[in-house]
Amino acid sequence: MAEDAHRNLIVTICSSKGGVGKTTLAANLGGLLADLGQRVLLVDADIQPTLSSYFELEHLAERGLTALMYDGDVDSCVSRTRAGCDIVLSDDPVGRLRDWILHTPDGRVRLRHLLEQLDFYDFIIVDTQGAVGPLQDAAVCAAQVLLSPIPPEILSAREFARGTLGMLERLRPMQFLGAPLGQLYGIINRMDRAGEASRIAEELKHESFAPSRGSIRILDTVIPASVAYREAATARMPIHRYEPARRGPMPSGRVVMTALVRELFPHVIVDGLQAEVQHGAT
Repeated sequence: MAEDAHRNLIVTICSSKGGVGKTTLAANLGGLLADLGQRVLLVDADIQPTLSSYFELEHLAERGLTALMYDGDVDSCVSRTRAGCDIVLSDDPVGRLRDWILHTPDGRVRLRHLLEQLDFYDFIIVDTQGAVGPLQDAAVCAAQVLLSPIPPEILSAREFARGTLGMLERLRPMQFLGAPLGQLYGIINRMDRAGEASRIAEELKHESFAPSRGSIRILDTVIPASVAYREAATARMPIHRYEPARRGPMPSGRVVMTALVRELFPHVIVDGLQAEVQHGAT
């Protein structure tokens, strides 16, 4: 679905609201892709640095996102996680970077131009803040693929979709600065009733998101409401390692995340994931 001919595919996890599971999705997607042999860079573009502390680090860089944006300095900005991903850490708790982006002529498109040059990586996954603003704008403009977790209630899902699509419409003129917006995919997250997921997906597909009808594609993959995702985050592990198998009707974290990779990135071979990825592995 989201196959790209370039080695460097930039994926931004975005939403017009906070608390919908963006960071968990970014970490789990990045961790799985790394274990599938892909070279992955995570970028924490949230002033609340949750992704920055999600995985343990084996190398801490001197600098982080601020230096990357200000100076384009990659070498001193990339840390290394024990999950196999590299990461650019969030280092701007007071929000100075937002003001800099707002008052810099190419501020909203600079991140895209910087990340496109990092052709060492197969995937660059950018996590964003929940509040709409210049930093989220820069992360959205950087993406070739946009992935949004959708709340599992239909009214919340409608409002979420309208807000997210409205954000994209506002940023569409950035294409004239060399940053055409990526395709937006929605994934229903924390679903506890499978039938309800199908109903929400169908309703969203037929909503009149004028003037953006057809600009959001709802994925078939659904992330269930499972305590395992929270437990994996506490253990600082990607969910496919923490829950490689599960008894009962609910699919394991490994099954869900590999289904997501198959659907979004069909060029990535997921059948080679080694069986030694076990509960409690590091």
